[in-house]
Amino acid sequence: MPRLLVLLLTLLPLATLAEPAHLRVQGSNTIGAALLPALVQGQLRAQQATDIEQRPGNVANETVITARNAQDQPVRIDVAAHGSSTGFIALGRGDADLAAASRPINDSEARQLRALGDLRAASAEQVIGLDGVAVIVHPDNPLPQLNTQQLALIFSGQIQRWEQLGISGGAIHLYARDDRSGTFETFKALVLEPQHDELSAKARRFESSDELASQVATDRQAIGFSSLAAVHGAKVLAVAEGDAPAMLPERALVASEDYPLSRRLYFYLPANPKPQARALADFAQSPAGQAIVAQQGFVSQQIKAQPVAPQADMPPRYRTLAQQAQRLSVNFRFQEGSASLDNKALRDVQRVAEYLRQAGKLQSKAVLVGFGDPKETPGRAALLSRLRAQAVRRELARDGVELLEVTGMGDELPVAGNELEQGRLRNRRVEVWVY
Repeated sequence: MPRLLVLLLTLLPLATLAEPAHLRVQGSNTIGAALLPALVQGQLRAQQATDIEQRPGNVANETVITARNAQDQPVRIDVAAHGSSTGFIALGRGDADLAAASRPINDSEARQLRALGDLRAASAEQVIGLDGVAVIVHPDNPLPQLNTQQLALIFSGQIQRWEQLGISGGAIHLYARDDRSGTFETFKALVLEPQHDELSAKARRFESSDELASQVATDRQAIGFSSLAAVHGAKVLAVAEGDAPAMLPERALVASEDYPLSRRLYFYLPANPKPQARALADFAQSPAGQAIVAQQGFVSQQIKAQPVAPQADMPPRYRTLAQQAQRLSVNFRFQEGSASLDNKALRDVQRVAEYLRQAGKLQSKAVLVGFGDPKETPGRAALLSRLRAQAVRRELARDGVELLEVTGMGDELPVAGNELEQGRLRNRRVEVWVY
């Protein structure tokens, strides 16, 4: 979508909503509990609405926001936050104008909703922010980290006592989100399914991440997982995947999607959305919307330059970059089985170009570094990683970016294990560095 059109839509006054404007949003509890109402209120304030009020709905985890727009017409937004899958169901039934999801739409849902258009198209699938699924325990638990294989054994019930992990504590109490939750779907896809495991029937299940985290923080034998924004007083464990180092869900690692349990937060729009739904999605993508994403405890997509400490075990070329340049808070990733940039990456091209423009670094100040997974020979891995970087270069060139260097480092510096396809996909990435 042309940048000017996005801007115009973002600034659309509520006058264009006419009728009495009514927007219905359903789906993710992670998004709908606090972030979505905050985005709605932020958009209303930006559009100079008055009498903005927020109240609980008649059912738990539902919210109603009312206001009067700049033309003094009534506006109402209903938010139902019962889990990502419920948003897609509501879209299909015509009960929602926009679906919020903390995981991508799956193949079955995309087929069932085909009458609403291609929900994987860039105009339909909107990444509004980033989150890390945080593995949490009681604050007094001495355990510093776990790997994804250990997590699978714990949450499937094959490891049942803390002593099996080298600490005292007795029986492990499991806490998990319910089956409608995108947080659970993400945990299942990244932790349980790669080990061919299922969640133990003994796990306590929760619709709300906030409630789950509050319970874990008071149970010395507990372990659970929640949205990064809902950790509250619980202790967060570092997570390792394969041979990669253990990582805490720090903002920089979630922003680059290097943290093993990173995930994207989505809005999904039908092919011919209500103007209110399109305007809300565009506001969420705007700098003002992304600031709200960060204020609510999630990770925004605003580009930042950050230093990387040089390490002795870094490849020499990479160590030189770390010594002399800064890394931008974004990784470009690609559609599965394709050399094409995914929907988030296409928007990130615009964000990176705008960052470089404002920083005065459009001309020969940026370096692209491609990475990949092992191939038949190191030379082939290096070639493919360089081709990925070239694909990003072509997109940035359309926005006037002239790069200093484009290089590929093959399968060096993996951020995930290469044993499984999901790890290999995460290792196929392009970093941006600036001088």
